[in-house]
Amino acid sequence: MRLIYHPDAETELIEAARYYENRVSTLGVQFLEEADRAVALILEAPERWRTIDGGVRSYLMHRFPYAIYYREFPDRIHLLAFKHHSRHPDYWRYRIPE
Repeated sequence: MRLIYHPDAETELIEAARYYENRVSTLGVQFLEEADRAVALILEAPERWRTIDGGVRSYLMHRFPYAIYYREFPDRIHLLAFKHHSRHPDYWRYRIPE
């Protein structure tokens, strides 16, 4: 199954990793490793996590205060957001593909 990152989700991932790396050496790498594990689990069984709205699902990262929002299609998974828990819940909704 193909994996597609919304450009803004990719930016969120990179910015979060930079933030953590600037706080503590190697923490940014640990964040990216956790994100990779989360994405692998999503690809393995995308229907496993709860549906939020309109077919969008949410995976809560374990070690970091982030949720990964994604939508499953027959031929791909579209990652919409790496949302920090402090952000407004709906800021990413414009990214939902038709």
